[in-house]
This record gives sequence, structure tokens and C-alpha cells, in this order.
Amino acid sequence: ECGVPSTGDSWVQYRVQYYVYALLFVVFDVEVVFMYPWALVWKGLGPAVFAEMLLFIGILAVALVYAWKKGVLEWE
Repeated sequence: ECGVPSTGDSWVQYRVQYYVYALLFVVFDVEVVFMYPWALVWKGLGPAVFAEMLLFIGILAVALVYAWKKGVLEWE
């Protein structure tokens, strides 16, 4: 791309663990995208919507605990 000849092999093998971290980051990043607009207007929505958001956060917390217990977050 820049006119400099490349050195070495262009194919590099990555560990699967990098992809798992990337997927977990995307999942929790999307969680924040859903929570931000809700946090701006939650006082006017009522207690039912608050309970639904707690359920949403609870499901994601269970998923995080499951990944933690399975050793997915362990770095070797």
C-alpha cells in the first residue's frame, strides 16, 4: 500500500482467545448502546420499564458469570 516491499509471511495465526475477547467486548458494547438512551429518559417511563432493564442487565450478568466460570476470561 505504501510502496515499501513487505517482509515476512503475510499470514499470521492468532489464538482463538483474541476472538473470544473481541466478541465479549462487542456484546457488552452493544449493551451500553441500548442502555444509554434508556438512562436518559428512564424517570418518565415507569417502574415496568425499569424492571425490564434490570432483567436485561441480569441476563448479561449471568452470561458474564458463565464465561468467567468456564475460564474464557483467563489469560494464559
